Amino acid sequence: MRVVLDTNVLVSSLITSGKPARLVQHLFAKGIELVISKPMLAEFAEVIARPKFQEYVSQRTIKDFLELLLSTCAVVNVKSRFDITPDRSDNAILATAYDGKADYIVSGDKHLLKLREFRKIKIVTVGQMLGILKLEG
Repeated sequence: MRVVLDTNVLVSSLITSGKPARLVQHLFAKGIELVISKPMLAEFAEVIARPKFQEYVSQRTIKDFLELLLSTCAVVNVKSRFDITPDRSDNAILATAYDGKADYIVSGDKHLLKLREFRKIKIVTVGQMLGILKLEG
Protein backbone atom coordinates (compact mmCIF):
# COMPACT_ATOMS: atom_id res chain seq x y z
CA MET A 1 0.00 0.00 0.00
CA ARG A 2 1.32 3.44 -0.97
CA VAL A 3 -0.12 6.51 0.74
CA VAL A 4 0.18 10.28 0.21
CA LEU A 5 -0.54 12.40 3.29
CA ASP A 6 -1.78 15.90 2.53
CA THR A 7 0.10 18.75 4.16
CA ASN A 8 -2.82 19.40 6.52
CA VAL A 9 -2.53 15.83 7.83
CA LEU A 10 1.24 16.12 8.29
CA VAL A 11 0.91 19.44 10.14
CA SER A 12 -1.92 18.14 12.33
CA SER A 13 0.06 15.01 13.17
CA LEU A 14 2.89 17.18 14.41
CA ILE A 15 0.94 19.70 16.49
CA THR A 16 -1.77 17.52 18.05
CA SER A 17 -1.98 14.07 19.58
CA GLY A 18 -5.25 13.11 17.86
CA LYS A 19 -6.17 10.92 14.92
CA PRO A 20 -3.62 12.36 12.45
CA ALA A 21 -0.76 11.66 14.88
CA ARG A 22 -2.07 8.13 15.48
CA LEU A 23 -2.30 7.51 11.76
CA VAL A 24 1.21 8.77 11.01
CA GLN A 25 2.71 6.76 13.88
CA HIS A 26 0.94 3.62 12.66
CA LEU A 27 2.02 4.12 9.05
CA PHE A 28 5.65 4.52 10.09
CA ALA A 29 5.49 1.58 12.53
CA LYS A 30 3.91 -0.77 9.99
CA GLY A 31 6.27 0.21 7.20
CA ILE A 32 3.46 1.35 4.93
CA GLU A 33 5.09 3.25 2.10
CA LEU A 34 4.49 6.97 2.30
CA VAL A 35 4.90 8.96 -0.90
CA ILE A 36 5.94 12.59 -0.95
CA SER A 37 7.45 15.07 -3.40
CA LYS A 38 9.69 18.12 -3.21
CA PRO A 39 6.73 20.49 -3.81
CA MET A 40 4.90 18.85 -0.91
CA LEU A 41 7.96 19.09 1.36
CA ALA A 42 8.32 22.77 0.45
CA GLU A 43 4.65 23.42 1.22
CA PHE A 44 4.94 21.59 4.55
CA ALA A 45 8.02 23.63 5.52
CA GLU A 46 6.26 26.88 4.56
CA VAL A 47 3.05 26.03 6.43
CA ILE A 48 4.65 24.71 9.63
CA ALA A 49 6.84 27.85 9.82
CA ARG A 50 3.78 30.09 10.16
CA PRO A 51 3.64 31.98 13.46
CA LYS A 52 0.35 30.35 14.51
CA PHE A 53 2.08 26.96 14.75
CA GLN A 54 5.16 28.13 16.67
CA GLU A 55 3.54 27.64 20.07
CA TYR A 56 2.75 23.99 19.28
CA VAL A 57 6.02 22.68 17.92
CA SER A 58 9.70 23.44 18.31
CA GLN A 59 12.11 24.02 15.46
CA ARG A 60 14.00 20.90 16.55
CA THR A 61 10.85 18.78 16.32
CA ILE A 62 10.13 20.17 12.84
CA LYS A 63 13.69 19.42 11.72
CA ASP A 64 13.52 15.88 13.12
CA PHE A 65 10.15 15.29 11.44
CA LEU A 66 11.45 16.52 8.06
CA GLU A 67 14.47 14.22 8.40
CA LEU A 68 12.15 11.32 9.22
CA LEU A 69 10.04 12.07 6.14
CA LEU A 70 13.10 12.26 3.91
CA SER A 71 14.58 9.04 5.27
CA THR A 72 11.40 6.93 5.24
CA CYS A 73 9.17 8.26 2.45
CA ALA A 74 9.45 7.54 -1.24
CA VAL A 75 10.30 10.96 -2.66
CA VAL A 76 8.93 11.04 -6.20
CA ASN A 77 9.95 13.30 -9.02
CA VAL A 78 6.67 14.88 -10.12
CA LYS A 79 6.32 15.13 -13.88
CA SER A 80 2.54 15.20 -14.27
CA ARG A 81 0.57 18.43 -14.17
CA PHE A 82 -3.10 18.59 -13.28
CA ASP A 83 -5.57 21.45 -13.04
CA ILE A 84 -8.38 19.66 -11.22
CA THR A 85 -8.92 21.84 -8.15
CA PRO A 86 -8.72 25.61 -7.69
CA ASP A 87 -5.82 25.16 -5.24
CA ARG A 88 -2.42 24.67 -6.88
CA SER A 89 -1.07 22.77 -3.85
CA ASP A 90 -3.98 20.31 -4.11
CA ASN A 91 -3.06 19.69 -7.74
CA ALA A 92 0.53 19.02 -6.63
CA ILE A 93 -0.76 16.38 -4.22
CA LEU A 94 -2.76 14.74 -7.01
CA ALA A 95 0.33 14.75 -9.24
CA THR A 96 2.49 13.31 -6.45
CA ALA A 97 -0.01 10.52 -5.84
CA TYR A 98 -0.35 9.77 -9.55
CA ASP A 99 3.37 9.79 -10.34
CA GLY A 100 4.11 7.95 -7.09
CA LYS A 101 1.57 5.23 -7.92
CA ALA A 102 -0.22 5.79 -4.61
CA ASP A 103 -3.28 3.82 -3.58
CA TYR A 104 -4.60 6.50 -1.22
CA ILE A 105 -4.47 10.22 -0.56
CA VAL A 106 -5.33 11.10 3.05
CA SER A 107 -6.59 14.64 3.42
CA GLY A 108 -8.79 17.02 5.36
CA ASP A 109 -9.14 19.30 2.33
CA LYS A 110 -12.69 19.67 1.04
CA HIS A 111 -11.59 20.14 -2.60
CA LEU A 112 -9.73 16.85 -2.58
CA LEU A 113 -12.27 14.93 -0.50
CA LYS A 114 -15.04 16.03 -2.84
CA LEU A 115 -13.30 14.09 -5.64
CA ARG A 116 -13.39 10.82 -3.62
CA GLU A 117 -11.15 9.22 -6.22
CA PHE A 118 -8.64 10.41 -8.79
CA ARG A 119 -7.39 8.05 -11.50
CA LYS A 120 -8.08 5.03 -9.29
CA ILE A 121 -6.43 6.65 -6.24
CA LYS A 122 -8.88 6.76 -3.35
CA ILE A 123 -9.09 10.07 -1.48
CA VAL A 124 -10.07 9.58 2.15
CA THR A 125 -10.16 11.36 5.51
CA VAL A 126 -7.89 10.45 8.40
CA GLY A 127 -10.81 8.67 10.08
CA GLN A 128 -11.57 6.67 6.95
CA MET A 129 -7.91 5.65 6.62
CA LEU A 130 -7.85 4.54 10.25
CA GLY A 131 -10.89 2.39 9.44
CA ILE A 132 -9.22 0.94 6.34
CA LEU A 133 -6.23 0.02 8.51
CA LYS A 134 -8.67 -1.44 11.06
CA LEU A 135 -7.52 0.96 13.77
CA GLU A 136 -10.99 2.35 14.21
CA GLY A 137 -14.44 0.87 13.85
